[in-house]
Order: sequence, then C-alpha cells, then structure tokens
Amino acid sequence: MRPVRVLVAKPGLDGHDRGALIVAQGLRDAGMEVIYTGLRQTVDQIVATALDEDVDCIGLSSLSGAHMALFPAVTAALRARGATDILVVGGGVIPSEDIVALKAEGIAAVFTPGSSISEMADFIHAQIAARGERSADDLKMPDAIDHIGIAVHHLEEGYALYCEQLGMRVLKVESVPSAGVRVAFLDAGNTHFELLEPLGESSPIATFLEKRGPGLHHIAYRVGDVDGWLQRMRTAGYPLLDEKKRLGAGNKWVGFVHPKKTLGVLMEFCESRTEV
Repeated sequence: MRPVRVLVAKPGLDGHDRGALIVAQGLRDAGMEVIYTGLRQTVDQIVATALDEDVDCIGLSSLSGAHMALFPAVTAALRARGATDILVVGGGVIPSEDIVALKAEGIAAVFTPGSSISEMADFIHAQIAARGERSADDLKMPDAIDHIGIAVHHLEEGYALYCEQLGMRVLKVESVPSAGVRVAFLDAGNTHFELLEPLGESSPIATFLEKRGPGLHHIAYRVGDVDGWLQRMRTAGYPLLDEKKRLGAGNKWVGFVHPKKTLGVLMEFCESRTEV
C-alpha cells in the first residue's frame, strides 16, 4: 500500500512559510509523501497540482487573514473538478469563530498554533483510512434508511396518528429556520420518522402541502460521505438541490437530490457530524 500523499500549499499573498515547511518535514517524518508548492499559489494552481500529483490530502496554510476566502475556494474548485475524495485540512492563525464556518465549507480540520505534528498526522491517517473503507462500501449501497420525512400542517396531527395510535415516541423537536420548518423526530423501531411542519407560508413544506397535502415528503439515507454521494448522483445525471453538504436537522450534514428523476420521492443523504 502506498504512503499517504499530502500537498502542502500556501494560497494567496502570504509570504511566510516557515510553519508550512516545518509541517511538511514533520509529515514526511511521519511516513507521508509530501509535495510543497511554495509561496503565493493561486487556487487553480493548487488544485491542478493536487490532481496531477494524485494526492490524498491538501494542507492549506494561511497567516494573512484571507483564509475565509481562500480555503473555501479550494474546496469549491475540487468539487467543480469532481475531486471530493481529496481531504482538505487547514492551518495558521485562524480565529476560533471562523473554524465552524470553514468546516461547513468542507475543511475537515483546522490546526491552530500549538497543534502538534503528531496530532495532524494522526488525523490525516485516520481520515484517509476511513475514506478508503467508506468508498468501497458506498459503491454498494447506503448504510441504512436514516428516517422517513412526513409533511404535516401541524406536528400534533402526526402525534395523534404515530404516537397515540402506533405507539411511537417523540425523540426530539427542533426548528430549522434556514429550511423554514419545525421538525419532530419519532422513534419508529428500526428507523425514525421526521414530521415536518412549515414555519410560514414561504416554507417549501407549505408549498408541498398546498400542492399535495400531508404525506410522504422524503426518504433519508444514512451514508458516510454526503458529498461523495451527491457527486455520484450528479455524475449519473440526477439533478441536485444541494451541490454540497450543509448542516440540517438533527445536527447532521445533509444533501438533497431533486425528486423529478428519483421516482417522485425527494432523496436525502445524511451524515453524522464529526467534531475535531
């Protein structure tokens, strides 16, 4: 089995690379093959080199304060090239309040001053190993049906049927303002039901209810890599509602495929979040 290949890159106009050079040497000492691209690389140059060198991971370093623009630009360029299998990590002087936003843009981990080389190497090795295992599994089928989404005018309607009559138990109720819904997760034995109530007339669930009335809204599949599944469906010609994973209900990463080519049923992929 070949060593993990890592591209260490300094995007933008940042002219300081002492830290990047130390990381590059440390990862080599940890048994990885490391390519260092040098200072002042453009996003396109970084992605092109990563593809040419067939790397497993890109390590981005920034001390200039431009990380919120440059790091997401790299992950976006990788998605555009269909290279979502490349792990992207970041490092540098990065405020803690920016880390959550960077992770939402596909940066798997952010290592700030004080992080050890062994910590970085262990994370990269573990992630690459897990991705290799998942890629083999994902070619077969999703892990399981995570939940079935049911649109209702009011959550109480669902409680009356599924809880009072069928004995299901409410696990959690939460509002997701970004999606315009209030949801309740019910324990349905081997899976969950998700009741979806519109928060207002502009909610997509309100539009669904107006057209179809209460009923099956979507089926959610549990997977290990939402972005990988979205890429697979896009490549196969299925239109997407989400080009990349986003944070959804239940504190999970989610991504949706348009129902017009999935037999009329909205398809969701969901992935548990991993905090690093």
